[in-house]
Parts: sequence; C-alpha cells; structure tokens
Amino acid sequence: MPAKSISTQADGKTFEQLRQECLQKKKLFEDPDFPACDSSLYYSQSVPINFEWKRPGELCENPEFIVGGADRTDICQGALGDCWLLAAIASLTLHKETLTRVVPNDQGFDRSYAGIFHFQFWQHNRWLDVVVDDRLPAVRNRLVLLHSASNNEFWSALLEKAYAKLNGSYESLKGGSTLEAMEDFTGGVGETYETKSAPTDLFNIMKKAYDRGSMMGCSIDITSSAESEAQTASGLVKGHAYSITGLEEVNYRGKKVKLIRIRNPWGQVEWNGAWSDESREWNVIDSSEKKRILQNSMDDGEFWMEFEDFKANYDKIEICNLTPDSLTDDTKRKWEVNMFEGNWIRGSTAGGCRNFIDTFWTNPQFKLTLLHADDNNDKCSVVIALMQKNRRALRKEGLDLQTIGFALYEAPADEDHLGKDFFRYNGSKARSKTYINVREISERFTLPPGNYLLVPTTFQPHDEADFIIRIFSEKAAGTMYDIYGWDLPEEETDEEKGLRRMFEKIAACVHILLVMYVICLDRSIQVDNSGQLEFQEFKVFWEKMKKWIMLFISYDTDRSGKMSSYELRIALKAAGMHLNTKLLQLLGLRFADENYDIDFDDYLTCIVRLENMFSEYKGTFLLLSMNV
Repeated sequence: MPAKSISTQADGKTFEQLRQECLQKKKLFEDPDFPACDSSLYYSQSVPINFEWKRPGELCENPEFIVGGADRTDICQGALGDCWLLAAIASLTLHKETLTRVVPNDQGFDRSYAGIFHFQFWQHNRWLDVVVDDRLPAVRNRLVLLHSASNNEFWSALLEKAYAKLNGSYESLKGGSTLEAMEDFTGGVGETYETKSAPTDLFNIMKKAYDRGSMMGCSIDITSSAESEAQTASGLVKGHAYSITGLEEVNYRGKKVKLIRIRNPWGQVEWNGAWSDESREWNVIDSSEKKRILQNSMDDGEFWMEFEDFKANYDKIEICNLTPDSLTDDTKRKWEVNMFEGNWIRGSTAGGCRNFIDTFWTNPQFKLTLLHADDNNDKCSVVIALMQKNRRALRKEGLDLQTIGFALYEAPADEDHLGKDFFRYNGSKARSKTYINVREISERFTLPPGNYLLVPTTFQPHDEADFIIRIFSEKAAGTMYDIYGWDLPEEETDEEKGLRRMFEKIAACVHILLVMYVICLDRSIQVDNSGQLEFQEFKVFWEKMKKWIMLFISYDTDRSGKMSSYELRIALKAAGMHLNTKLLQLLGLRFADENYDIDFDDYLTCIVRLENMFSEYKGTFLLLSMNV
C-alpha cells in the first residue's frame, strides 16, 4: 500500500475538511498559507509586471480540471524559468498510476467545487498533501505561467502553484534539474550518466531500471543558447527533454542488437536513421518478434534506435529509480531501501571534505552492512544518494545549495566513531565523483559484501545543512547500531591508598576549595547527605580531574588556553564519555565561541556537567543513535 500523505496546512486541516467547510459556508477557499499576493510570486525583487490573481471561472467559460486525459499538450511553459519542472511533468503523464497519486482525481469543477485543489509530493521520505486555492496569476485574463494548450484546462497550472507553495514561492522554482522534480513526484532516487563516459554495462543498468518501472529521460547538450531546440539532420532536437520508454534486444542477421525506444514530448519530429519507423531493418527480423516489439509503440513522436546510435547522438541520461511503495504489483524487480538522516553543524559535525583532515573525521558517520551479493554475481549493486533538505525554500533567507559529496570506507570490526588517524592512513573504497552544489548527488557502485562506513560532507568546513541519505540495493542491507555506557573503577590501588592517607590530612581544606569550585561550575559535583566530601568521592574526582586537565592540555596544541570544538568528541571519548551526534552538536553550539573554540573554563563546565549526568544514572546512561 502507498504511504499515507500528511497535510501541510498550518491549521492541520485536510483537503476534504477544508472543502466541506467551504461548501457549507458557500464560500470559495482562500489559502492563508499561500496568499494571492506578490510575496507568493517573488521574494528577491518587485513583481516585474502587473499580475492579477484570477480563478478559472473568471478566465473562461466551463473550466475543467483535466480535458480528455492528462498528456504532454497540457504543459506549455510561461514566463517562469522552470522548464526542468515542465519536463518532469511531461514524463509524469507517461506514468498514469504515478500521475494519479501526484494529481488526485477526487477534484474538479463539478458540484464539489469550492475553489480548492490538492496535490501530493514526496519530500524527505514523507508524502505531503499540498492544498492550494485556484487563484492563478494572469495578465489580461490569460495565464502567464504554466498553462495548458486548452484554455479551459487547469490541472497543470494548479500543479505548478502547489509545487511553488511547497518551495516557498514561484521564484524559488527558477533553475533546477528534471530529476529533482521526478524524485518529488515518485519518491525515487536519481542517477545521471554521460553517454560518452558511461559504464560498459550501461544498457544492462537501464534495462534493470526499466524493469523496475523507473522514469528515464535523455537529452542532447548545447554549446550556446542559439542551439536550443535546433533540429539535426537525423531528426533529433538539441537541448530538448526526451522520455525513454523501452529497451529490447533483437536477433538481427545472426547477432543480438540492443535497441532503445524514445519519445519526443512534441508528438512529432523523429529519428530518421536505422531502426526508425519505416527503416528496412524491421523487414529482416522475425515477424513475431517485430510484432511483439512494435505492438505497444505510440503512433506519434516515438521511435526506436540502435543503442550505439543512441550513445553517439545523445549526451545525458537521467534515471529516477522508484522506491518499493511506488511500484505496481507486476513490476519485475524492486529496490531495497535504507534511509538515514543527519545534519552538518558548524563547530561539531561540519568537518568539510577529506582535504581538511583535521576536521574531516568529525562529520557524521553511518555504518552499513551489505549482506548478500546480487543474483548471479559475487558483488552488491548499490546506489547511494545524498540529498540536502529544504534548500530551495531557504533561498528567500539568502541560503542556497551547499557543495556536497561523500566517501565510503571499509569499516573496522567493533569500532564506533572513527578518529582522525583512521582517515589519515586509510583510503576510501568508493566516493562521489565530485563535489557539486546540487540538491542530490548519487552514485552507483558494485561492492563486495561486508561492513562499510559512509561519511557525507560539505566541501568546506563549517557549512551547515540538513540532509538525508538513501541507499538502494538489490538485496536487503543491514545497519549497525552502537550503544555506549559508563563505568567507574571499583578496586582501590596502592596509589589510591596513599591518596586516601593524604586526603584524610587535608580533607577540610580540599572540601573548602572544592565547594568554591563547584559554585563556579554550577554545583555539578555531588557531595554526601552531610554536605561533606567523602574520600571515595574525592578519589574519583581527583583521578578524573587529572585526566580532564591532561586531555585539555593535549588538545590545546598552541597553548592558547582553548581547544577546537571539533576535538571535543575525542576528548570526551578519552574521558570515557560516549555521546551521540545530536548531543555533541548541542554541546558545540552551547560551549564553542564564534571561532569554534572552547576555553578551559567552558570545557571543564561541560565535562563536569556530563559527569554529573552520568553519575545520576549510575553508569547505565545509554545514548543510542544510528549515526555514530
């Protein structure tokens, strides 16, 4: 069953609740969360033209939600630079079940019309139900943004408005990748291949994707804007988004030939080379095979090519692999999916890339176990996708995409968060090809079964963002969890016996000094019920104090009286305190200064408070986290 969607309205009301309220009040819905005003259009400039917000009934007679089925003619670009979104919507119309989820069919301009519509999008492992009113920006009673070729059809314009609301404004949709919208329509994960440098098994990769029901597209690069949508002599169009609709192998003159089927959203202008609609190659193959391959071909705009011709003419391939809850029951294969969430926080977990070895190890670390090899193979096929969260919506706050990447290491047995020396002396087993400022970066790997450590990073240290990681594998993958505890020494050594004798002589003075110190440190050290410090407590405190001071000195490398907040994890671990990433991030934010340093007083305050917290739970305080 598909995952249930979550209402995004500020008041928590669902689409149906809001529609029924409007019908009862006999009033058309006006969305308070995305009002019909300039700020919903632009955030960085004044509105360049005089828009008017109009409902469909004010723009035409007899408006309809969908006319004759949703197809590529319903998608005409307007004044907004969001062609990447339109290309994804055009591809969406080829996947009817997916389309029905994104564009629910329980709405229209019939008796249930109340000026309210809703659409569903995937965001960070959740399906969201986004409600909008049907007031659309128009000039002289004509839609000026996305619109249908039919002037009385409005599903595509309303879909664009819902997607703009999801991302904060229409302006937030300027510039993007077709894969970004494909993922938001499906919950899938995207891969991009350059045909001239693709893996040798590219056809098999694409065939597997097709068998899984993945959405695929392709395009030809342009070298200048003048080449955009220029037609080549072979009937192909540059700078234009195509859909990939099939892959086959046929017997042709005693050998196997790989074929690919492509669709031009225009519904015309086709490839005129080998294996095109009327080419002689079709007359040579077996008639039953020809009938099998051509029976599902569309009449217009769709054509077959030999795969080698495809690679020679096209430059880029985009594949959106669908998650299991998006696939139909008759799909041949399904992905197994694992997901992790995390964030880069300056001063604690924003360590930057491997170039910055002193802080790289402080990045979030995730442990992954690949349990089983693929069928008929001794290795595991894995797609790793690292996605930044909410960056498009944050544009209005002056924030944009961070430059991101990741590295995968072979994980040592029985190790928790790995330190600087591990990364200094051990190379990665796999990594992203590059660091780039896109929403999601993904790579496909074939790896032996085993334990791995995944380290996602920004390129520069101190750059903050929230992220999710999704790992798609052909076979189920396991994850590791780490549990941390706290223990105190029990037996009294000869040194401790000598310390006891010294303590008994100076206990009163020590108690006075300690009380003064405790007052300065928020009274974090515990005394007994009499208000006096017992020897056992003093012994423990003395040993810990020596250790804490030596630890600080070892990390205060320049003797400035400060240590880097990125080193806090190591210092606390050496002190016997194993904390999860969330708590370490909070400590960094609480105690580090603007230069990500912690002075001795703050360091000691932090460690004494943690000691008190652990002692309160008598050694049983456990911190659990997927990211270690």
